[in-house]
Amino acid sequence: MALTGHGHTVLVIEHNTDFIWASDYVIDLGPGSGDEGGEIVAQGTPEEIIAAGEKSLTGQALLPYAN
Repeated sequence: MALTGHGHTVLVIEHNTDFIWASDYVIDLGPGSGDEGGEIVAQGTPEEIIAAGEKSLTGQALLPYAN
C-alpha cells in the first residue's frame, strides 16, 4: 500500500496464486513458455483471467480457488 497508495504502479512477475489473487490487474502471457509464449492470452482482474477459459493457464490454476 505504501507505493500504490501514493499513485505508483508496481509490476511483478509472479506464479504464486495467492499473490495473483491479491492483484488488481493481471496480464497473462502464453500460450506456452519460451518460444511458444510471449502473447497476451488474457488480461484483467483475476476473475476475468478465469473467465478466459482454456486460453489462460493462469485462469485454470486460479479456478479451484475461486469463491
